[in-house]
Amino acid sequence: MAPACEPGKPVDRGDQEADEARLAREREKMVEEQIEFRGVYDARVLAAMRTVPRHRFAPGIPPMQAYEDRPQPIGQGQTISQPYMVAWMSELAASNPPCKVLEVGTGSGYQAAILAEMGCSVYTIEIVAPLAQQAERILEAEGYEEQVHVRTGDGYLGWPEEAPFDAVLVTAAAPRVPEPLLDQLRIGGKLVIPVGESSQTLEVHTRTADGFEHERVGSVRFVPMTGEVRR
Repeated sequence: MAPACEPGKPVDRGDQEADEARLAREREKMVEEQIEFRGVYDARVLAAMRTVPRHRFAPGIPPMQAYEDRPQPIGQGQTISQPYMVAWMSELAASNPPCKVLEVGTGSGYQAAILAEMGCSVYTIEIVAPLAQQAERILEAEGYEEQVHVRTGDGYLGWPEEAPFDAVLVTAAAPRVPEPLLDQLRIGGKLVIPVGESSQTLEVHTRTADGFEHERVGSVRFVPMTGEVRR
């Protein structure tokens, strides 16, 4: 977000444009050094990561810090995921637009914005009300209000009235895979979810005509999923 100016002092458009150009270079550097370098090559993912201004989804930290190769705090004890993790999960879940995606764990709204830039309609659920409200404000300010629908609540049961989905992304670690999320996938749809407690694995569950195919794709570290899944 643009820095606040002193009351009555005109905004220096030249400085703003210079700042935006500098941050655009940081996004390009982020994509080249953190994402492509690690093997994410989906063109829609890379274009979205170059486009979405990550720093605006982490308003509590200096803008340049948002592009560092690590998660960043967004308040309420939660984080915005490392850029590579956002890109990797987006690539794992990718389906050709028009696509319909459920996200469990809105957080800052950044992952939802990336999916929207990839041409998807996104239905995202956040259990922490202040985060859901903040994400909705940022998404609206960035022009994603028509593509991204935000709900405050427990994502364990998904969003059944909008099912089926082409993909479901869970951005918090669950102790087990929630069955309702599997049920809300269309045939060919994918659930991308970190599973585990102290040791977590990113899993991809693909719905087929006969059931589900299951793949473990790597070790990860996410904040724990809360709510009904714990019971």
